[in-house]
Amino acid sequence: MTVAAASTRPRNARKIGLIATAAGFAGVDLAAKAWAVRGLDSAPIDAWPVNLRLAFNSGAAFSIADDSPAWVMVAVTAAITVAVAIAGWRIAPRAGIGCRMGLAAILGGATANVIDRIPDGKVTDYLHTGWWPTFNLADTFIVLGAITLVTLTMFGDPHERQELSSDD
Repeated sequence: MTVAAASTRPRNARKIGLIATAAGFAGVDLAAKAWAVRGLDSAPIDAWPVNLRLAFNSGAAFSIADDSPAWVMVAVTAAITVAVAIAGWRIAPRAGIGCRMGLAAILGGATANVIDRIPDGKVTDYLHTGWWPTFNLADTFIVLGAITLVTLTMFGDPHERQELSSDD
């Protein structure tokens, strides 16, 4: 095995790991959405502090642009998801596990919401607190991934921050 091949293997493993983890996040959310559509249609479940109630959102977060044509929402969210995938693919070889997990959570959540939105232009929501708009696991993954990345940017390893900001 050449030195170049040996150094490429960990880089590719990190990229593949990022995509596989994102696919896992997406799969969990899509399974939960499928269950919610079948199980919550006529019978919401009160389970304080988060109740399970079926809802559909044709807009973006907080129903922003819910009056937009469905194809616009699909196109915009798909474009953002592709941009996150490309950024993650480029960053993964240099990123630590925390950064890769944050990116995978964002990518998995975004991918699940795009897949859910394609058939009818709506995203299935099922987590309801009573004081916050109804949301889903994909939304939770996106927010937690973003919090992880912001936290790592502010308080993470300075060497990793420098590596992530440098160009290839």
